[in-house]
Amino acid sequence: MPKLKDVCHHIRSKNAGPFWVTFDLFFKSPDMFEQYKADPALGPQLFAKTFGTNPDLVRYYPVASLSMVKISYPRPSPQGGLIERDMHSGQQYVRILDVELSQKPAMTG
Repeated sequence: MPKLKDVCHHIRSKNAGPFWVTFDLFFKSPDMFEQYKADPALGPQLFAKTFGTNPDLVRYYPVASLSMVKISYPRPSPQGGLIERDMHSGQQYVRILDVELSQKPAMTG
């Protein structure tokens, strides 16, 4: 099974204000975007399990014109709070790079 890092040419996480974190997944091609944009492995349960957020609050925004998906979730505590370890959330993406996608890649040729 392919991993997220295998089908995206760029993955980043960042602040989305003091109460939210957002991930941008830029797929390598429009075909890969179409194939993996709704993969269940990237669903709310991944963010609940990995980042301790409420899965009902995870937001998902596919952007076909850019072959990318934006996924946002509320921070467990406000930015700059006492337990904050990554104030800009720029390192959070590392935790999802090796997520195995559940859909097999399409055969070409």
